[in-house]
Formats: sequence, C-alpha cells, structure tokens
Amino acid sequence: MPDRHPTDHVTPADHFDHLNHLDRPLEQQGVCRPPLDRLGELKEFARLHARSQGMGARGTARILARIGTDAPDAADSWTRVWRLRGDELADRGRLLAACRHYTMARFPYPYDDPRRHAQQTAVATFDTWRRTHGGIERLELPHPEGTLHAWAAGLDTHRRSHRPLLLMMGGIVSVKEQWAPLLPRLTKLGYAAVVAELPGVGENTQRYTADSWRLIPWLLDHLSPRARTEAATLLFLSFGGHMALRAAAEDPRVRRILTVGPPVAAFFTDATWWERVPRITKDTLHRLTVAQDEPELRSRLQEFALTEGQLRSVGAAVRCVTSARDEIIPPRDAHLLRTAVPDVRVKVLDDVHGSPGHPGAVRRWLAWNLRGAGRQGRRQGRP
Repeated sequence: MPDRHPTDHVTPADHFDHLNHLDRPLEQQGVCRPPLDRLGELKEFARLHARSQGMGARGTARILARIGTDAPDAADSWTRVWRLRGDELADRGRLLAACRHYTMARFPYPYDDPRRHAQQTAVATFDTWRRTHGGIERLELPHPEGTLHAWAAGLDTHRRSHRPLLLMMGGIVSVKEQWAPLLPRLTKLGYAAVVAELPGVGENTQRYTADSWRLIPWLLDHLSPRARTEAATLLFLSFGGHMALRAAAEDPRVRRILTVGPPVAAFFTDATWWERVPRITKDTLHRLTVAQDEPELRSRLQEFALTEGQLRSVGAAVRCVTSARDEIIPPRDAHLLRTAVPDVRVKVLDDVHGSPGHPGAVRRWLAWNLRGAGRQGRRQGRP
C-alpha cells in the first residue's frame, strides 16, 4: 500500500489549524527527545495498551511482528506500520478502529514528526467519526498556562437541565480519544461527561508539575455553567488518579473518585523502587515535567508525593483498582490509600499496571460504581 499523508482521509485541514500547536512548548524547551532504543519494552507496553482499547491480541501480534525498528524513516518503523494499518481501516470506514491504531502509532508520546502526525490524525479521525454520529462536542479550553481541548457529551446551558459532572482523564501515555467513545454511554447513566488529558499529554500544552492538580478546580469552575459541578465524579486513571486525590484534598466539590493504579507517595520518593520502573515511564515523565536529566526529574518528583495529612483531608469517596504485580506503582502506595483516606475501597487484581488482562472485571467494576453515582446525582439535582 503506498504511503500517504496521514490526514488524507479525514476532515479538511482548515478545520484543524489549531492542531499545529501540539507539543510546541515542550519541543521549544528541548526535551521532546526520543526514549532510549528499547523496542522490546515498547512492544510489551503496546500489547497492554492495545488490549485496554479493545484491540484483538492476534491483530496486535501481526502488527508488532512487522515492526523492526523505531527509526522514524524506516519502512518497518513503529509509527509507519501502525499508521498504515490505521489508514487501511479508515479507507474501509472503520474510523474508531483506525483511531485506535493512530493512538498506538504516537505511543508512548510524540517525540518525532511521524508520531506528531499520527497524534494529529487520531484527533482528526475521531472528530470525523463524532460529527457523523452526533452527541459529542469538542471543547477548547484556554487555560492561562496552556490551551487544552476536550470531548464532551450531555452539557446543557439551561440550569434546570444540568446533569452531574463526570470528568475523565487517563494517565501519562493515554490520549482522550481512547476514552471519548464512552461519552454517549455515560450520558445514558445521567451524567454530563467530559474527557480531557493530563498536562503535556495529547492536546494539553501545559507542563506537568506538582501543582497540576489545580487544573481540576479550574475545570469545575469553567464547566459549572453547563453541568452540576458541586458534586463531581472524577474517573481519573493511573497518574490522573494522583491528581484527583490531590484536588479532592482541597476542593469539596469532588465527591467521588474512581481510579485504577494511581501513584500516591512511594512511587515519587522511593529511590530503590525507582530503579525498577520501566524506561518508557521514566522517559515520558522526563518529557512531561520538562526535566533536563534524571537527577532533576527525581528532584521534581519528590514534590508530587502525597502526605498522610493530605490523604486524610480527602472528602471524596475513593474507589480504586490496584494490580498485585504492578511494575510501576509500589505496593506501599495502595497500603497508604487504605490506611489514610477516610472513605476508600480497594479492589486488587492479579495483573500488571492498569490491569489490562482483566478488562471485563474493570469495566464491570466501573459500571457498578458509575451507575450508583449517576442515579444519586440525578436525584439530588431535581427541584
């Protein structure tokens, strides 16, 4: 199949002039560098992330078998192989499936031109799909520290029709297009649902810092004219869960947190555990924090650690899934959650980080918790 420009099949480029800003702030500071060449680790993580998106193991294995390098210009390069499969699916009208492949093409973050093109294509392809199906809107949110974009459903300008807000974010390597197809289902549960990205991820041009949690109260303020934000539910995964916990210690509007595999304290401070952390995770944190080297990164991460006092101040009901074989988050973090957060329930699965091997169990757990919160929020909102 001939190579093509990665946006040939999607909405015309003049609809997406704003996409040119992707990652500029990080590139200009000289930190959007490639990770060390660990193709084997990249493939292993890709299997897990592909599975979490509902991609079949056989199809993923066939694609990975064709990848021989991460060099951006090679015919068997990571991004080229994933992107060409995405193009094939898009040509057949399978836009959501194509979008999943484009998000894998930019994995773990866009440190070269092909990955940046793949990320833009993922956004544009999802936009084409949602315009066709309706029910999802695109938000541009001009934050003082950097613009971010979001996908939303169920927002309303009439106050009497406001639904309780469900705010969603993934972790440090997942973009909002992975979760946005869930938005129409969430409105059926009674929510106004919005999915955005962590600072530095996808179309969020902010830098990831220990104060990034302040983005959550800002979003609640910004969305309050169109949703009930005084009793918000946060579905924040992995490193997003850390942000949600920190925000809930300060903002009483956060009433419920659903999270999977959040770092809490030991991940950020335990030097011995840090040696075990996968290189991809370290490289991604280098990029998001704009740290110039490992000592600077370790120094900055110390500021992220949540204290027992902060966790005891969390007024939200916290529901968390952890993994017994998590290779990223140390067991001490789950123990601290159990002992310090006043209202917490922790479900442990025998899996690695994010529990990608138990998608059904995680989905059922999320559905159970979301149904209860959505119904309660709708009852509270009736006049």
